[in-house]
Amino acid sequence: MATTNMQETANTNKSTEPVKPLSSNDKKSNFNNLPFLFDKQNYMLLGIGLVVIIVGFIMMAGGRSEDPNVFNADGLYSFTRITLAPLLILIGLGIEGYAIMRKPKN
Repeated sequence: MATTNMQETANTNKSTEPVKPLSSNDKKSNFNNLPFLFDKQNYMLLGIGLVVIIVGFIMMAGGRSEDPNVFNADGLYSFTRITLAPLLILIGLGIEGYAIMRKPKN
């Protein structure tokens, strides 16, 4: 008997009305009421992070020798290419992560 009462209660709670799709006006009004995910400072930090990453890649590029028969180890394995440029890229990625995770003040 207890199972029958539970089944009857479950059946009475179900709605038999059909689900109406949202009209285009309802979709627009729902979209317009959404708050912005980022504020101006988030976008500024995203831009700064992108610039730092690009500078890191530019510093890492190059290393061509004037004479193709000569190997220029000093230019290829310099501090700038091996250490500084990858650090700049990682710092830029950290700035990007912070900019995305930072909560807007409003």
